[in-house]
Amino acid sequence: MTKKKLPVRFTGQHFTIDKVLIEDAIKQANINSQDTVLDIGAGKGFLTVHLLKIANNVVAIENDTALVEHLRKLFSDARNVQIVGCDFRNFVVPKFPFKVVSNIPYGITSDIFKILMFECVENFLGGSIVLQLEPTQKLFSSKLYNPYTVFYHTFFDLKLVYEVSPESFLPPPTVKSALLRIKRNPSSFDFELKAKYLAFISCLLQKPDLSVKSALKSIFRKSQVRSISEKFGINLNSQIVCLSPSQWKNCFLEMLEVVPEKFHPS
Repeated sequence: MTKKKLPVRFTGQHFTIDKVLIEDAIKQANINSQDTVLDIGAGKGFLTVHLLKIANNVVAIENDTALVEHLRKLFSDARNVQIVGCDFRNFVVPKFPFKVVSNIPYGITSDIFKILMFECVENFLGGSIVLQLEPTQKLFSSKLYNPYTVFYHTFFDLKLVYEVSPESFLPPPTVKSALLRIKRNPSSFDFELKAKYLAFISCLLQKPDLSVKSALKSIFRKSQVRSISEKFGINLNSQIVCLSPSQWKNCFLEMLEVVPEKFHPS
């Protein structure tokens, strides 16, 4: 007799078994009958089985071959469920609008965020993700050192819904977890400018200890810096990492308007 395959801790696989958490994740994502939903790290299908009852189409992505086989058997009669056996980092993300409801593999959280909220910002409508608490908290720091974090907040409304107990998973993780809600913000500017916007943020955050005034002067003239401060209520003496996402966006849009393109960061 063979033992049932259980996820081991170092793989980052911890199955969501808490029904309340599952219901909350789906509710926070505001799933409807028109939606295509990705379940990243679908595991044994604990989320998938609920999503298929609501969404138009569910794509369950799982990298473990034994679990992929389990999912294919479990959902063999489900017409609106597609099982994809691969690492999400190699997954071909839809070129049309989609949402995500997922208990993601903790070890690739950063990669998943970049794929969803940067590379696929045009089509990612938001959703809810269960993930490790620590990287979730970093998203809400009063000082934003990571250019990607600034980018995410510009295009998405992020909310830490609540911390999640280890007992909500099988096996229980050794780290704390959280439920994160992601909601698409109204478009700030053309998505085709996303790489230029990230380059702008990255340029100004190269020296995070600089004041806003000193950092902006690497791109803007002195008179333009003063104008930006007055126009957007920015304290020029504060650290550049203290700018809010909306202030970052406004500074970028100001650059597009008043700074010749040859001086734009690339």
